[in-house]
Amino acid sequence: MANPLFSGSGCALATPMLPDGSLHFEALGRLIDFQLDHSTDALIICGTTGEASTLSDKEQQALVDFTVKKAAGKVPVIAGAGSNDTAHAVELSFAAREAGADGILSVTPYYNKTSQSGLVRHYCAIADAAGLPLILYNVPSRTGCNLSPETCRILSQHPNIVGIKEASGNFSQIAEISRLCGPDFAIYSGNDDQILPVLSLGGQGVISVLANVLPQETHDICALYRSRLLAESLDLQLRLLPLIHALFSDVNPIPVKAALNLLGFSAGPCRLPLDHLPAEKREILAQELRKVGAMAG
Repeated sequence: MANPLFSGSGCALATPMLPDGSLHFEALGRLIDFQLDHSTDALIICGTTGEASTLSDKEQQALVDFTVKKAAGKVPVIAGAGSNDTAHAVELSFAAREAGADGILSVTPYYNKTSQSGLVRHYCAIADAAGLPLILYNVPSRTGCNLSPETCRILSQHPNIVGIKEASGNFSQIAEISRLCGPDFAIYSGNDDQILPVLSLGGQGVISVLANVLPQETHDICALYRSRLLAESLDLQLRLLPLIHALFSDVNPIPVKAALNLLGFSAGPCRLPLDHLPAEKREILAQELRKVGAMAG
């Protein structure tokens, strides 16, 4: 593949917050250091896991700026810059570029949704204006809008549209995107329980929630596969499934912020309307963190 934005594991960073709901930059800095020390291949800031839907534009720009400076060029920084308002998505993309992001992640329009032709116009307008590599983000369970393989084919011809985070869970669709768009269009798994299957369909890696707590292991699933150590990659993917299930036992990012708090990262609460993780789910999460050696006891 010619110069993908990244290959391997991109961590979809949670946004640490203080008890009053304000941004906790010191805790974010520790989380980024943890990622850089444990082989994460890219940092994704202000995505779904980062609670972008409840962040102001000013907060998003501050988070991107902080992450770019903290990463210091060691790995690419990709900024979530999506909106269901094309003009607003363009503004967020400009701000990400000004802050020094290496690329943007742009979710499909939600609530108002739009047609496939509307998706083409929406993404081309952002890609034309932003001047940064753009990764499409397809997560129909959240948006009610699906990017079809044929639409991906059309969009892949735009020089600034370089890949897709595919969180539909539809392997037939992912295979068709791979067939239609070819090897120069990067496909990233948007589901941690499907990293290896997406790699087998031509994927470049994953944009991962799991990587917040196990960055090395998430990187290793991809690295082992790319080194043709398929049995080892499969063993690691399957071994981590119980923890992955616990990390998605409630609405993301509720469980992963609970996990980070258990591990001492001071991730704080989620902003409303996201609630805290119920005690019984928290205990299962703690058990799974202990089983994989992420937490003592």
